[in-house]
Amino acid sequence: MPRANRHYIPGCVWHITHRCHKKEFLLKFARDRRRYLQWLFEAKKRFGLSELNYMVTSNHIHLLVRDIGERDVIPNSIQLIAGRTGQEYNQRRDRKGAYWEDRYHATALSPSTRNESSAGIRGKRSENGREPPGLCKSVGMRHDVAYLSLLR
Repeated sequence: MPRANRHYIPGCVWHITHRCHKKEFLLKFARDRRRYLQWLFEAKKRFGLSELNYMVTSNHIHLLVRDIGERDVIPNSIQLIAGRTGQEYNQRRDRKGAYWEDRYHATALSPSTRNESSAGIRGKRSENGREPPGLCKSVGMRHDVAYLSLLR
């Protein structure tokens, strides 16, 4: 049975998640997380990806991106980022096989949450007040943000 087609909604904000194969901690080292981010910024330059927020944890990623109106910007960006990250990791570790589990998941945020200032995006600190192991960048938020919470 073929996969369902992805929906395309121009101008929408998307929450994208992508998990490592078998829920393994393939992004546990800072070097691997930094390489993911370097490819994220390369996709931003090449395709004009409009990222609002991101979080890279040890076994999955979260991206908050705005669709700028061109149909293939997000899929081409994710293809570049995920493909190159997996290739580099497998070459460095002399490893073969899948790096990512299935396709990335993309959820369109409702029209009331399109404006990130009114989206209810807020950070929660970890119990000890420090950032968790992972990289987190937030638009208009403090750097001690640990987790994203999207409120309606």
